Amino acid sequence: MVAIIVHGGAGTIKNEEKIPKAIKGVREAVLAGWKELKRGSALDAVEEAVKALEDNPVFNAGTGSVLTLDGRIEMDAAIMRGKTLEAGAVASIWGVKNPISVARKVMEKTDHVLLVGEGALKFARIMGFDEYDPITEERREQWKKLREKLLKEGTIPYWKKISELIKEHPEVLRSTVGAVAFDGEEVVAGTSTGGVFLKMFGRVGDTPIIGAGTYANELAGASCTGLGEVAIKLSLAKTAVDFVRLGLSAQKASEAAIEMATKYFGKDTMGIIMIDREGNVGFAKNTKHMSVAYLKDGMIEPFAGI
Repeated sequence: MVAIIVHGGAGTIKNEEKIPKAIKGVREAVLAGWKELKRGSALDAVEEAVKALEDNPVFNAGTGSVLTLDGRIEMDAAIMRGKTLEAGAVASIWGVKNPISVARKVMEKTDHVLLVGEGALKFARIMGFDEYDPITEERREQWKKLREKLLKEGTIPYWKKISELIKEHPEVLRSTVGAVAFDGEEVVAGTSTGGVFLKMFGRVGDTPIIGAGTYANELAGASCTGLGEVAIKLSLAKTAVDFVRLGLSAQKASEAAIEMATKYFGKDTMGIIMIDREGNVGFAKNTKHMSVAYLKDGMIEPFAGI
Protein backbone atom coordinates (compact mmCIF):
# COMPACT_ATOMS: atom_id res chain seq x y z
CA MET A 1 0.00 0.00 0.00
CA VAL A 2 1.49 3.33 -1.07
CA ALA A 3 -0.04 6.68 -0.19
CA ILE A 4 0.60 10.42 -0.24
CA ILE A 5 -1.15 13.35 1.42
CA VAL A 6 -0.51 17.10 1.10
CA HIS A 7 -1.78 20.26 2.75
CA GLY A 8 -1.82 23.88 1.66
CA GLY A 9 -2.05 25.49 5.09
CA ALA A 10 -4.53 25.92 7.91
CA GLY A 11 -6.44 29.13 8.62
CA THR A 12 -9.34 31.11 7.20
CA ILE A 13 -9.70 31.86 3.50
CA LYS A 14 -11.73 35.07 3.55
CA ASN A 15 -11.78 35.46 -0.21
CA GLU A 16 -13.96 32.54 -1.28
CA GLU A 17 -12.73 32.90 -4.87
CA LYS A 18 -9.42 31.48 -3.66
CA ILE A 19 -10.95 28.24 -2.36
CA PRO A 20 -11.16 26.55 -5.80
CA LYS A 21 -7.58 27.70 -6.50
CA ALA A 22 -6.39 26.14 -3.25
CA ILE A 23 -8.19 22.87 -3.99
CA LYS A 24 -6.74 22.81 -7.51
CA GLY A 25 -3.29 23.54 -6.11
CA VAL A 26 -3.24 20.68 -3.60
CA ARG A 27 -4.69 18.32 -6.21
CA GLU A 28 -1.91 19.18 -8.66
CA ALA A 29 0.68 18.77 -5.91
CA VAL A 30 -0.55 15.34 -4.83
CA LEU A 31 -0.53 14.16 -8.46
CA ALA A 32 3.04 15.45 -8.90
CA GLY A 33 4.06 13.49 -5.82
CA TRP A 34 2.13 10.42 -6.91
CA LYS A 35 4.14 10.15 -10.13
CA GLU A 36 7.33 9.87 -8.10
CA LEU A 37 5.71 7.57 -5.56
CA LYS A 38 4.74 5.10 -8.26
CA ARG A 39 8.40 5.04 -9.28
CA GLY A 40 9.10 3.79 -5.76
CA SER A 41 10.45 6.74 -3.76
CA ALA A 42 8.56 8.46 -0.95
CA LEU A 43 11.49 10.89 -0.64
CA ASP A 44 11.18 12.05 -4.25
CA ALA A 45 7.39 12.13 -3.92
CA VAL A 46 7.46 14.46 -0.93
CA GLU A 47 10.01 16.77 -2.53
CA GLU A 48 8.08 17.04 -5.81
CA ALA A 49 4.73 17.57 -4.07
CA VAL A 50 6.12 20.32 -1.86
CA LYS A 51 7.90 21.94 -4.83
CA ALA A 52 4.58 22.10 -6.67
CA LEU A 53 3.07 23.91 -3.68
CA GLU A 54 6.09 26.23 -3.33
CA ASP A 55 5.76 27.19 -7.01
CA ASN A 56 2.08 28.07 -6.65
CA PRO A 57 1.60 31.68 -5.41
CA VAL A 58 -1.76 30.73 -3.89
CA PHE A 59 0.19 29.21 -0.98
CA ASN A 60 2.50 30.75 1.59
CA ALA A 61 5.72 28.94 0.72
CA GLY A 62 8.36 29.57 -1.91
CA THR A 63 6.85 31.93 -4.50
CA GLY A 64 4.18 33.92 -2.71
CA SER A 65 5.70 33.70 0.77
CA VAL A 66 4.52 36.36 3.21
CA LEU A 67 6.76 39.24 4.25
CA THR A 68 8.45 39.96 7.57
CA LEU A 69 7.94 43.12 9.61
CA ASP A 70 10.68 44.84 7.60
CA GLY A 71 9.36 43.70 4.21
CA ARG A 72 11.65 40.77 3.47
CA ILE A 73 11.09 37.08 2.82
CA GLU A 74 12.52 34.51 5.24
CA MET A 75 11.48 30.95 4.39
CA ASP A 76 11.75 27.70 6.34
CA ALA A 77 11.63 24.08 5.14
CA ALA A 78 12.43 20.57 6.33
CA ILE A 79 12.37 16.98 5.11
CA MET A 80 12.79 13.75 7.10
CA ARG A 81 13.12 10.05 6.27
CA GLY A 82 11.38 7.69 8.66
CA LYS A 83 13.50 4.63 7.92
CA THR A 84 16.88 6.18 8.72
CA LEU A 85 15.83 9.26 10.75
CA GLU A 86 17.92 11.38 8.38
CA ALA A 87 16.69 14.96 8.25
CA GLY A 88 17.59 18.26 6.64
CA ALA A 89 16.23 21.74 7.17
CA VAL A 90 16.78 25.40 6.36
CA ALA A 91 15.48 28.45 8.22
CA SER A 92 15.29 32.16 7.41
CA ILE A 93 16.48 31.54 3.85
CA TRP A 94 15.75 33.82 0.92
CA GLY A 95 16.76 34.13 -2.72
CA VAL A 96 15.89 30.55 -3.71
CA LYS A 97 12.88 29.11 -5.49
CA ASN A 98 12.45 25.80 -3.63
CA PRO A 99 13.58 25.71 0.02
CA ILE A 100 12.46 22.06 0.31
CA SER A 101 15.12 21.06 -2.23
CA VAL A 102 17.79 22.96 -0.31
CA ALA A 103 16.65 21.16 2.86
CA ARG A 104 17.07 17.82 1.10
CA LYS A 105 20.62 18.78 0.12
CA VAL A 106 21.38 19.63 3.76
CA MET A 107 20.25 16.10 4.65
CA GLU A 108 22.19 14.40 1.86
CA LYS A 109 25.36 16.50 1.58
CA THR A 110 26.15 17.61 5.15
CA ASP A 111 26.47 16.13 8.63
CA HIS A 112 24.04 18.73 9.95
CA VAL A 113 20.26 18.95 10.26
CA LEU A 114 19.57 22.69 10.15
CA LEU A 115 21.26 25.60 8.35
CA VAL A 116 19.98 29.16 8.79
CA GLY A 117 20.13 32.59 7.22
CA GLU A 118 23.29 33.61 5.36
CA GLY A 119 24.81 30.17 5.94
CA ALA A 120 21.81 28.42 4.41
CA LEU A 121 21.90 30.76 1.41
CA LYS A 122 25.65 30.29 0.93
CA PHE A 123 25.17 26.51 1.03
CA ALA A 124 22.35 26.77 -1.53
CA ARG A 125 24.63 28.66 -3.93
CA ILE A 126 27.38 26.06 -3.45
CA MET A 127 24.81 23.38 -4.32
CA GLY A 128 23.95 25.23 -7.53
CA PHE A 129 20.61 26.82 -6.62
CA ASP A 130 20.08 29.96 -8.71
CA GLU A 131 19.15 33.41 -7.44
CA TYR A 132 15.36 33.83 -7.31
CA ASP A 133 12.97 36.45 -5.90
CA PRO A 134 9.87 34.78 -4.35
CA ILE A 135 8.06 38.05 -3.56
CA THR A 136 4.78 38.55 -5.46
CA GLU A 137 3.05 41.88 -5.97
CA GLU A 138 -0.02 40.59 -4.08
CA ARG A 139 2.07 39.80 -0.99
CA ARG A 140 3.79 43.18 -1.16
CA GLU A 141 0.45 44.98 -1.26
CA GLN A 142 -0.89 42.89 1.64
CA TRP A 143 2.23 43.72 3.65
CA LYS A 144 1.84 47.46 2.99
CA LYS A 145 -1.79 47.47 4.14
CA LEU A 146 -1.19 45.44 7.28
CA ARG A 147 1.90 47.44 8.23
CA GLU A 148 0.07 50.76 7.72
CA LYS A 149 -2.76 49.52 9.93
CA LEU A 150 -0.36 48.68 12.72
CA LEU A 151 1.47 52.01 12.43
CA LYS A 152 -1.83 53.94 12.47
CA GLU A 153 -2.92 52.21 15.64
CA GLY A 154 0.42 52.96 17.23
CA THR A 155 1.03 49.38 18.28
CA ILE A 156 4.31 47.52 18.47
CA PRO A 157 3.77 44.26 16.58
CA TYR A 158 5.31 41.70 18.89
CA TRP A 159 3.49 38.41 19.29
CA LYS A 160 0.63 39.61 21.50
CA LYS A 161 -0.15 42.24 18.91
CA ILE A 162 0.29 39.84 16.02
CA SER A 163 -2.08 37.41 17.76
CA GLU A 164 -4.68 40.17 17.94
CA LEU A 165 -4.06 40.95 14.27
CA ILE A 166 -4.57 37.31 13.35
CA LYS A 167 -7.90 37.23 15.20
CA GLU A 168 -9.01 40.28 13.25
CA HIS A 169 -7.54 39.08 9.94
CA PRO A 170 -7.48 35.27 10.16
CA GLU A 171 -6.55 34.97 6.50
CA VAL A 172 -2.96 35.90 7.39
CA LEU A 173 -2.65 32.59 9.24
CA ARG A 174 -3.00 30.60 6.02
CA SER A 175 0.59 29.47 6.22
CA THR A 176 2.77 26.50 5.41
CA VAL A 177 2.55 23.64 2.92
CA GLY A 178 3.52 20.04 3.47
CA ALA A 179 3.47 16.45 2.26
CA VAL A 180 3.79 12.98 3.77
CA ALA A 181 4.26 9.83 1.68
CA PHE A 182 4.65 6.08 2.19
CA ASP A 183 6.24 3.97 -0.55
CA GLY A 184 5.68 0.57 1.04
CA GLU A 185 9.00 0.67 2.87
CA GLU A 186 9.34 4.04 4.56
CA VAL A 187 7.42 7.16 5.47
CA VAL A 188 8.85 10.57 4.52
CA ALA A 189 7.56 13.96 5.69
CA GLY A 190 8.30 17.42 4.34
CA THR A 191 7.13 20.95 5.15
CA SER A 192 7.79 24.44 3.76
CA THR A 193 6.61 27.92 4.73
CA GLY A 194 7.04 31.64 4.36
CA GLY A 195 6.01 32.03 8.00
CA VAL A 196 3.43 34.46 9.34
CA PHE A 197 2.81 37.98 8.02
CA LEU A 198 4.72 40.72 9.88
CA LYS A 199 6.75 38.21 11.86
CA MET A 200 9.80 39.57 13.64
CA PHE A 201 12.87 39.50 11.41
CA GLY A 202 14.84 36.38 12.29
CA ARG A 203 11.80 34.55 13.67
CA VAL A 204 11.84 30.81 12.99
CA GLY A 205 8.65 28.76 13.22
CA ASP A 206 8.02 25.06 13.69
CA THR A 207 8.51 23.95 10.07
CA PRO A 208 12.31 23.42 10.14
CA ILE A 209 12.40 22.15 13.72
CA ILE A 210 12.41 18.37 13.63
CA GLY A 211 9.70 17.05 15.92
CA ALA A 212 7.76 20.32 15.98
CA GLY A 213 6.46 20.91 12.47
CA THR A 214 7.98 17.96 10.65
CA TYR A 215 8.69 14.41 11.79
CA ALA A 216 8.89 10.83 10.48
CA ASN A 217 10.05 7.51 11.88
CA GLU A 218 9.43 3.81 11.16
CA LEU A 219 5.82 4.15 12.36
CA ALA A 220 4.43 7.30 10.75
CA GLY A 221 5.12 10.80 9.49
CA ALA A 222 3.51 14.17 10.12
CA SER A 223 3.53 17.72 8.75
CA CYS A 224 1.99 20.57 10.73
CA THR A 225 0.55 23.94 9.72
CA GLY A 226 -0.63 26.95 11.70
CA LEU A 227 1.00 28.99 14.45
CA GLY A 228 4.53 27.69 14.68
CA GLU A 229 4.99 28.65 18.30
CA VAL A 230 2.16 26.29 19.25
CA ALA A 231 3.69 23.33 17.41
CA ILE A 232 7.12 24.07 18.89
CA LYS A 233 5.83 24.17 22.47
CA LEU A 234 3.97 20.88 22.01
CA SER A 235 6.56 19.14 19.76
CA LEU A 236 3.37 18.46 17.84
CA ALA A 237 4.60 16.41 14.87
CA LYS A 238 6.56 14.03 17.11
CA THR A 239 3.69 13.89 19.60
CA ALA A 240 1.28 12.89 16.82
CA VAL A 241 3.64 10.13 15.66
CA ASP A 242 3.97 8.94 19.26
CA PHE A 243 0.20 8.56 19.36
CA VAL A 244 0.59 6.05 16.51
CA ARG A 245 3.16 4.18 18.61
CA LEU A 246 0.48 3.96 21.31
CA GLY A 247 -1.85 2.20 18.86
CA LEU A 248 -3.85 5.01 17.24
CA SER A 249 -4.42 5.14 13.49
CA ALA A 250 -3.11 8.10 11.50
CA GLN A 251 -6.57 9.69 11.58
CA LYS A 252 -7.09 9.24 15.32
CA ALA A 253 -3.54 10.42 16.03
CA SER A 254 -4.15 13.56 13.94
CA GLU A 255 -7.34 14.28 15.86
CA ALA A 256 -5.63 13.70 19.21
CA ALA A 257 -2.80 16.07 18.30
CA ILE A 258 -5.20 18.86 17.32
CA GLU A 259 -7.27 18.28 20.46
CA MET A 260 -4.09 18.85 22.45
CA ALA A 261 -3.31 22.06 20.56
CA THR A 262 -6.85 23.32 21.16
CA LYS A 263 -6.72 22.41 24.85
CA TYR A 264 -3.58 24.42 25.52
CA PHE A 265 -3.75 27.21 22.96
CA GLY A 266 -7.35 27.46 21.76
CA LYS A 267 -8.99 27.23 18.36
CA ASP A 268 -7.73 28.68 15.08
CA THR A 269 -4.18 27.59 15.81
CA MET A 270 -3.20 24.33 14.08
CA GLY A 271 -3.68 21.70 11.39
CA ILE A 272 -1.85 18.44 10.68
CA ILE A 273 -1.55 15.69 8.06
CA MET A 274 -0.20 12.17 8.65
CA ILE A 275 0.47 8.77 7.10
CA ASP A 276 1.26 5.62 9.07
CA ARG A 277 3.27 2.55 7.97
CA GLU A 278 0.08 0.77 6.93
CA GLY A 279 -0.55 3.47 4.35
CA ASN A 280 -3.44 5.01 6.29
CA VAL A 281 -3.84 8.77 5.92
CA GLY A 282 -5.06 11.19 8.57
CA PHE A 283 -5.68 14.91 8.86
CA ALA A 284 -7.29 17.29 11.34
CA LYS A 285 -7.53 21.02 12.10
CA ASN A 286 -9.06 23.47 14.55
CA THR A 287 -9.18 26.28 11.98
CA LYS A 288 -12.02 27.09 9.60
CA HIS A 289 -10.13 25.92 6.52
CA MET A 290 -7.27 23.62 5.53
CA SER A 291 -6.74 22.53 1.94
CA VAL A 292 -5.89 18.82 1.73
CA ALA A 293 -5.42 16.24 -1.01
CA TYR A 294 -4.48 12.58 -0.80
CA LEU A 295 -4.14 9.56 -3.06
CA LYS A 296 -3.43 5.92 -2.28
CA ASP A 297 -3.60 2.50 -3.87
CA GLY A 298 -7.13 1.61 -4.91
CA MET A 299 -8.17 5.19 -5.60
CA ILE A 300 -8.78 6.21 -9.23
CA GLU A 301 -8.67 9.95 -8.50
CA PRO A 302 -7.25 11.91 -5.56
CA PHE A 303 -9.45 13.37 -2.86
CA ALA A 304 -9.00 17.14 -2.80
CA GLY A 305 -10.96 19.56 -0.67
CA ILE A 306 -11.06 22.22 2.05
